[in-house]
Amino acid sequence: MKRRDLLKGTLAAGAATTLAGRVFAQVNPTAGRDAQLFAIAREQLARTGDVIWKKDIVGIADFGLHSSAKRFHFVDLDNQRVESFHVTHGTGSDSEHDGWLKRYSNIEGSEATCRGAFLTRSWYTGRYGTSIRLDGLDPTNDLAMPRAIVMHKADYARPEHIERWGKLGRSNGCFVLGPEQFGKVLLHLSGGRLLYSESLGLTEDGRRERPPIAQTELLLNPNGGTFERTNPGVF
Repeated sequence: MKRRDLLKGTLAAGAATTLAGRVFAQVNPTAGRDAQLFAIAREQLARTGDVIWKKDIVGIADFGLHSSAKRFHFVDLDNQRVESFHVTHGTGSDSEHDGWLKRYSNIEGSEATCRGAFLTRSWYTGRYGTSIRLDGLDPTNDLAMPRAIVMHKADYARPEHIERWGKLGRSNGCFVLGPEQFGKVLLHLSGGRLLYSESLGLTEDGRRERPPIAQTELLLNPNGGTFERTNPGVF
């Protein structure tokens, strides 16, 4: 077994019980938004350890916010800078298409967004042009690769889409940004860096807000079928 695969297995086993009810020990909820994002990025880098190859930049997708908000944060730890963009969630996470994520899922065919830590991998050319493969590192997203959950660009993630419709379009569970915004991600977040997906509800002024809707995790039932578990997030 490769060392990275061993680390990944250890990480997944240890994360199985911590993801559901995590409270960020190192994050000061009264600090400004960027300070909290830096702390979350460092904490997740420490949690994932040597699985992550490059630790200068971290992507954080905050699905505790509406899709009209700039909820994808490009956290540059080396230069102490944060840039924020729009990012989509999956159709299976928002069947009403009102802009709020209601369901996470790691299940094949769910077309839902999944949560947890991802290792960004190489570029490839797909349906939406150059895209970034993602390797899920937690039990809540470890099927990201076979599910073809990736990062890519699309017109339905442009800011102009919000101006017209008040929300972004939806993906099949992929992390989708507008073409202009995706260019920066493609150049500086791919190739062994960390992407972290969670419901943080972190507003521009640093407050934590709980979504006005319930968020759940769709899970497979060992006896057949599926069931939903309330997702507490990290508010």
